[in-house]
Amino acid sequence: MTTAKKKQSTVTGKVVVRNRKAHFEYEIVERHEAGMALTGSEIKSLRGGGMDIADAYVEVAGMELWLVGARIAEYKQANRYNHEPLRRRKLLMNRIEITRITVKTREKGLTLIPLTVYFNDRGKAKLEIALVRGKRQYDKREDLRRKDDERQMARMRD
Repeated sequence: MTTAKKKQSTVTGKVVVRNRKAHFEYEIVERHEAGMALTGSEIKSLRGGGMDIADAYVEVAGMELWLVGARIAEYKQANRYNHEPLRRRKLLMNRIEITRITVKTREKGLTLIPLTVYFNDRGKAKLEIALVRGKRQYDKREDLRRKDDERQMARMRD
């Protein structure tokens, strides 16, 4: 079971895809790890790096979590047994964690988004999801200024 309020990522293993816009668009409150219920052709496609999570989000329906809007490319060798690229995918988590996450998503301004899809040390496909709050425009500008300042300081040191 993952602990609440983790700031640092705990991703280990081969990373398939990262949501690069997430850190710029959102303030990350908590991170959690979830398994995914996938078909064989989806796993094969993931191993080839064929996934896009830029516009994806996690939806709470009943006591289940669903990944919506994630695109897993079709696996060419699967021919007629292929999967639907944009289908909803069930996320696998402990019931207690799902309950905690559900309570927090009811809070104003918080949502769930996928950050990283990766294969863990045992070869299982995992998804790192985050409970996030949207950043304001001035927060984004401040982050850009801070990054520029850090780059300039690094150049001066060299």
